[in-house]
Amino acid sequence: MKEIILIDAGTGNLRSVQKALESVGANVLRTDDPQKVLNAKKVVLPGVGAFGDFMDGMKAKGLDDAVKQVVARGVLMLGICVGMQALFEIGEEMGEHEGLGLLRGTVVKFADSLSVKIPHTGWNQLTVKKEAALFGQIKDGAYVYFNHSYYCQAGDSSDVIATTDYGINYACAVRRENIFGVQFHPEKSQAVGLRILKNFVEA
Repeated sequence: MKEIILIDAGTGNLRSVQKALESVGANVLRTDDPQKVLNAKKVVLPGVGAFGDFMDGMKAKGLDDAVKQVVARGVLMLGICVGMQALFEIGEEMGEHEGLGLLRGTVVKFADSLSVKIPHTGWNQLTVKKEAALFGQIKDGAYVYFNHSYYCQAGDSSDVIATTDYGINYACAVRRENIFGVQFHPEKSQAVGLRILKNFVEA
């Protein structure tokens, strides 16, 4: 059984992520205990809501340091939605907040001047930029489900493995060594999302 530590930073319902991971063969331990995170073989960091609240929840429990340590050790980690945004240095939602700083870049709001509705909610297409274990058997142009008002401006373009177009072209999936992140919700993206989670579980 593939064991996954699902980090609970206290900012939302993780049940759907847990069920999706279990459905693709993972043995999921949901926890807010930094010690359990430090012992992880694989980590999923899901997040919903505001960046600042999410990081406050992480810091209050010492989960931020645990994540940095476990990633430095080479453990595979997947950030989902705000969990991907938290991988970056700064988030600008409701003031400026410090992220985990594992990737270079800033999380910014979609500009009001764009001719699209904010938040970006619903199905949109992936443009796969780079081969990555996460996208095995995923076709370029596959549809996944989004729900967000802020997006990641990656400081290093080599970290970007997929983009999507919503008024602008932005990074919707990233990878640096053992760190992965997706802005969309794989747990709500039906067969495509489950395949992405399965790829991570089996990586």
